[in-house]
Amino acid sequence: MPRMNTSSSKIVDWPELLQMRESARISGSVVVWTNGTFDLLHPGHVASLQQARALGDLLVVGVNSDRSVKAYKGPLRPILNQVERATMLAALKCVSAVIVFDEETPSESLARLQPDIHCKGAEYAPPRGRPVPERAIVEAYGGRIEYLPLVPGVSTTEILRRIRVAEGSPV
Repeated sequence: MPRMNTSSSKIVDWPELLQMRESARISGSVVVWTNGTFDLLHPGHVASLQQARALGDLLVVGVNSDRSVKAYKGPLRPILNQVERATMLAALKCVSAVIVFDEETPSESLARLQPDIHCKGAEYAPPRGRPVPERAIVEAYGGRIEYLPLVPGVSTTEILRRIRVAEGSPV
């Protein structure tokens, strides 16, 4: 399923994404999904996205909308808006498609797309990981969850802390 190589063509709406999914089913391609805020794209994000892509043929990245980010990270986030974040992700070679979703969790998106593999960070891995609210949905349609290793010391929160230190602001 060839796609244009421009990043903006990778930012899709639901009808286009569902058509990609159906084409993948017909061809036997493995669809991988991951999602997140991806605010201040950093090497940890890139490593996770590359690892996710290695698990399948197509990597779909769900990006939390600005509204949903504010709901769980507070009024000062995101730093970059949803269009800027989606554009940066779409520019990565390992990413096949990007879709912005507005829900608090990816549950509705996963139920709609039904990717073969749903990737989460290692902080969610059993037995002591954080809860995965969407687990039941993924298991119900026969998908599986894979946990990707984190890059130690690399996070948007840590980058923001370093910026504050560099500017002489209180941490």
